[in-house]
Amino acid sequence: MRSAEVPAWDIAVPSRSGRPAGITMAGFSGREDDLVEVGIVPRPAVMVMFNLGDVPLVVDYGSGEQHRERVVAGLAPRGARGRGPAGSFECLEVRLSPVAAHAVLGASSELGGAVITLDALWGRDAVRIEERLRAAGTWADRFAIVEAALARRHEAGREADPEVAYCWGQMVAGRGRVRIERLATEVGWSRKRLWSRFRSQIGLSPKRAAQLIRFDDAVHRLAAGHTAAAVAVMSGYADQSHLHRDVVSFAGATPTAVAVEPFLAVDDVAWAAPGRT
Repeated sequence: MRSAEVPAWDIAVPSRSGRPAGITMAGFSGREDDLVEVGIVPRPAVMVMFNLGDVPLVVDYGSGEQHRERVVAGLAPRGARGRGPAGSFECLEVRLSPVAAHAVLGASSELGGAVITLDALWGRDAVRIEERLRAAGTWADRFAIVEAALARRHEAGREADPEVAYCWGQMVAGRGRVRIERLATEVGWSRKRLWSRFRSQIGLSPKRAAQLIRFDDAVHRLAAGHTAAAVAVMSGYADQSHLHRDVVSFAGATPTAVAVEPFLAVDDVAWAAPGRT
């Protein structure tokens, strides 16, 4: 299996930390001679995308819906794809842990597997922020604008329960290989209470969230060039068939197809990815 081909995109990242915890940003720009089309691979983060260029970027959702501006993709948007005509493009993408998204976006259960517009959550503020981003002269200015907006929303928003945040953190630390019953015991909740509170604040059930985190670990290993058989072992699947079923369930494509998606190829440049080998 070949590893993903790295796209010839210019990628900008903030030069300093300081934004609310659980939030990362990156800017993408470039010129494509052919139609731009990339799969939005589900990952354990909520994505917010601002289109800052003249080229219209469209996100097609599996249900047949299309969104063109200020797109929010939830944790597991199966079948979502981004596309645009040939030409120059520019966009700023924000990734939020679901714990941060609960406060910043003011929605969680609605975002388990949905693709919607930021306008539906922030109203006119979403339009005003994008207008300011388009008028800004540098990526540093753009990152500062978004960081300030997110910090205001985070301060005014309602934080996730500490127990829910703890369970999510344990799932991420364990790369999805955790026992939900053990987590419930550790936070002093019944399994039923954890299931209910976690789903309402994160957007997925605890079991599905853990599966998503393990899937994310697996597809990045596939993109790095590891064989499906090796990845099944490294990521804790029962066998290669189990890995195949999980990848198809989340991404709607085979491990071979998902491994060459462009966004996986640039993850280690655009987003911090400690611990992957």
